[in-house]
Amino acid sequence: MSERMSKVDTAWLRMDTEANLMMIVGVWSIRPGIQLDALRERVAQRLLQYPRFRQRVVEDALLGAQWVVDEDFDIARHVVAEAPLPLRGQSRDEVLRQRVGELCSQPLDPAHPLWQFQLIEDMGDGTSALIARIHHCIADGIALIAVMLSITDGGKAPPRRAAGPEEAQETDWLLDAFLRPISNMTVKAIGMTGKGVAKGMDLALSGGTPMDSSLEMARMGYQAVSDVAAFALMPDDSPTRLKGKPGLGKTVAWDDNLALAEVKAVGKALGASINDVLLACAAGAIGRYLAARGEDPAGKEIRAMVPVNLRPLEHAWQLGNRFGLVPLVLPIGIANPVERLFAVRARMSELKGSFQPVMAFGLLSVAGLLIKPVQHAMLNIFARKATAVMTNVPGPAEALKFCGSTVEKVMFWVPQSGDIGMGVSILTYAGRVQFGLITDTGLCPDPEAIVANFAPEFEKLLLLSMMLPWGSEGV
Repeated sequence: MSERMSKVDTAWLRMDTEANLMMIVGVWSIRPGIQLDALRERVAQRLLQYPRFRQRVVEDALLGAQWVVDEDFDIARHVVAEAPLPLRGQSRDEVLRQRVGELCSQPLDPAHPLWQFQLIEDMGDGTSALIARIHHCIADGIALIAVMLSITDGGKAPPRRAAGPEEAQETDWLLDAFLRPISNMTVKAIGMTGKGVAKGMDLALSGGTPMDSSLEMARMGYQAVSDVAAFALMPDDSPTRLKGKPGLGKTVAWDDNLALAEVKAVGKALGASINDVLLACAAGAIGRYLAARGEDPAGKEIRAMVPVNLRPLEHAWQLGNRFGLVPLVLPIGIANPVERLFAVRARMSELKGSFQPVMAFGLLSVAGLLIKPVQHAMLNIFARKATAVMTNVPGPAEALKFCGSTVEKVMFWVPQSGDIGMGVSILTYAGRVQFGLITDTGLCPDPEAIVANFAPEFEKLLLLSMMLPWGSEGV
């Protein structure tokens, strides 16, 4: 039995290059530590309920790619023990970062399902580190969060569903997400927050007058054409030392020193969202890094390709890739933290009502039909327009339990497509903000220096918020 891979998932499968492997990589820090046998038992009981994790990929020049059950599946091949990491005078975090960076550059075995868990049973401090690598063709970040939640203690198993052709499932999803925005959740998930978009779709498909429907669809068509044109005519990204041809090596860094409650308070005080605050801090951290290395960031802006979820969250268990991409401008050259925050807020507002996520999803669908060299040339359009891939994911508010232990920290890193050499990941978990960075070692050998700037940039905003005239009207 085989199942045809969707066009979008095929695009992600073929996006692998020697420099950029399309793997989502994550690390759980678990206290007290767990044993390999317990991990394998949990994976067998929970993760393998998703058929995709037992399937390998078979590519065909004419038919694209197929999901085929791996008759030689062996859980010991996919859930493996890592040797204790030698410290050699380094901290545990430094040694773990080095190992994660190495694994980010090691491809998964294409003869078997494209995922692997590696467990370091004893980090020397009473914790275990679980490193997960999952190819992007299996699922996007939102879906993988649903998967990982399902394998935790008390996690919910995936719903049972009737099997059907992949094309039919894809078409049904497109109809549900784009042509029938019945619920506010669907509209918000697509990122089309303007009421006119939802109204226009409803008028066109559920009984509006022909005149109303025609006018609304014409307006939406004009918006879509405008977005495509704007993307094509967008100038290439500003040149910095962070932009260039990536090599084979990767290095990672992370930080979790920010309390989510403080971020919320700063956002409320300054009239900005949590996302606005975190993105402004990321822009400031990158700008400070460049300045410290003799590159004046004044007046410069870089773009980050930001994924936008395109499905209701309750459907995340279905796996696959259901997101679009929008280019977000990060004003790294604005030194004043409040001015930078307001600039980020304005940029985010410009994206509301945009069809760019839908357009990018369509481009990926088309790319999945093309031969690999043509696909790479097409997708490098994104690389010329951007310096980084950036994602911001809300995680659980409470710490998770896994095999009876506590998952103290959760980190993850996003893959970079084409010639993009930096991935920025922001995750809220158990009341804290996890800031992760993966970079090409040739372009940025020390991402920990950028990460170290993240908290100080937030401290500036926090201090300025505390200096506001609290107690006066409107504050």
